[in-house]
Amino acid sequence: MRIQSANFELSAISLDSCPDSKLPEFAFIGRSNVGKSSLLNVLSNQAALARVSKTPGRTREINFFTINRTWSLVDLPGYGYAKASASDRERFNEFVSDYLRERENLCCAFVLIDSRHEPQRIDQEFVQWLVEGEIPFALVFTKSDKVKPSAVKKNIAGFLEAMAEWSEGQPPVFTTSSKTKEGRRELLKFIEEAITT
Repeated sequence: MRIQSANFELSAISLDSCPDSKLPEFAFIGRSNVGKSSLLNVLSNQAALARVSKTPGRTREINFFTINRTWSLVDLPGYGYAKASASDRERFNEFVSDYLRERENLCCAFVLIDSRHEPQRIDQEFVQWLVEGEIPFALVFTKSDKVKPSAVKKNIAGFLEAMAEWSEGQPPVFTTSSKTKEGRRELLKFIEEAITT
């Protein structure tokens, strides 16, 4: 897939304020500081589509971008950021869960996981929630350039092994690096196949 256009559509603060659109949507979510904004900029081939912040958890709304006028890239707030108040976290979490459970044109949620680390409970709990809710998702292991390939493989295998305790089968798995652009072609191919089948 060649990215010919990538345009910001709107920011939503509730399910009701999401765009009235029938375009297939592909959402990206991960805990704070997982490299989501950098990956979205690489995917869209635009340096500043998503704002890269030094402050984790800056994304507080759901941001919608129209890609090639044929599908929507959806930037979801990160989970697990520490600097928001408990009430803010609860409100954002409720909004995101409403979107993931109820948005009819959501095709896939890409869950971003830092490949440098062994399986983290917060990521596992979120993925388990997706499984239990029968929400389609794929795993995207980020920052693969930061550690040795053997460590990346070990951490991915560990996460999938942990998943096996409460999930049948295995979701699509991608390994990415915003620096080397590893995984970009594979992710875009996956999206292209999803919207053309």
